[in-house]
Amino acid sequence: MSVNRQGEDRPVALDEYPVHQAPLSMKHHVSSDRNAYDRCIFHVFDHQGRALLIAGLGVYPNTGVIDAYATLRTGDRLHAVRASDALGDDRTKLTVGPLTITVDEPLKRLSLHCEATPDDPEGLSFDLTWTGDFPAVWEPHHTQRQGGRLTIEGRRFVQAGRCAGTIRAGGEEFTVTEGEWTGTRDRSWGVRPIPGEEPGRAAEFRPEGFHWLWIPMRFEDRFLMVIAQENADGYRTLNEALLVRNGHRDTQLGWPRTDITYRPGTRHPERAVVHLADPAGKPLEIGVEILASSPLAVGAGYPPATDWQHGTWQGRGWTDRRVYDLSDPSAHPMAAYGVTDHAARFTLDGHTGYGIFEHGSFGRHDPSGFADHTSTAR
Repeated sequence: MSVNRQGEDRPVALDEYPVHQAPLSMKHHVSSDRNAYDRCIFHVFDHQGRALLIAGLGVYPNTGVIDAYATLRTGDRLHAVRASDALGDDRTKLTVGPLTITVDEPLKRLSLHCEATPDDPEGLSFDLTWTGDFPAVWEPHHTQRQGGRLTIEGRRFVQAGRCAGTIRAGGEEFTVTEGEWTGTRDRSWGVRPIPGEEPGRAAEFRPEGFHWLWIPMRFEDRFLMVIAQENADGYRTLNEALLVRNGHRDTQLGWPRTDITYRPGTRHPERAVVHLADPAGKPLEIGVEILASSPLAVGAGYPPATDWQHGTWQGRGWTDRRVYDLSDPSAHPMAAYGVTDHAARFTLDGHTGYGIFEHGSFGRHDPSGFADHTSTAR
């Protein structure tokens, strides 16, 4: 913390640049909301379903926290690294413990790094270069309220590309090569709940159900992005279906509808069909085959994780490494109530693509036939 003898904040390096949006130093957020955040997530996975790496980093300016995480799903093992620290003044330094993200060329090329530690030499580590093959595109402005209070307001962009480098974990090494691995990423900022706040009357406004789909799909010559968020009765509160091609104007693909085949007795998708339409109204059908799955509530810090969640103060220099056994779903009961990221293979008009089928369905969802929180597929 750069404070002078009178206790006044000093300017930070970013204040030298004409990027200000308010008469404040760039170290301060324009809102005093404790839930202000600024973070990213990367997905890196092979086309055979052997490995799914998820990594991210977040800054929480009004709680003074910076944290990062990485998980690798291989077979029934989930290797996880999490780190947290006090937020410093240099917002260009994206390093927490063993995890580092470097912006080599904005909106084009980034480096992802995780160091091994002497006490856990076979723990998760990686050195990767992430390169965007398509321009980053905006997702819809995302807002959500509980009662009269704004609980989520986020601005996000998404991008698809390729990766190269090495991932190591549990004595196994994966060589990440272009053409055999795909990478997607999401960048978001705004307001999003951080654990630790008194809920107040929020329980009175808890929805009966929530259904979520976030599906970036990378084909050789195009990138498709589909988003759908629905209430218990199927009323859609967020919607996107966009086709992106280099050198072409982005194309809207109508109102997406998704038919999901769930594993019996669960809400775990095994395959799906995404129904879209081109501007002339011609139907487009995208087949979805799930390759590998990673519940974000296990290891990655997303609600309702019970061992660590984003933005929570863990003390200075906190690092945690562990391996989860996912062979027994009953060992991680809260995972069923959180969003899961599925690496997937997509087919469209004879073309094959790869991406993420992010899905969460909790409580009642009439279009899926789920009556309450205990309902599952038959």
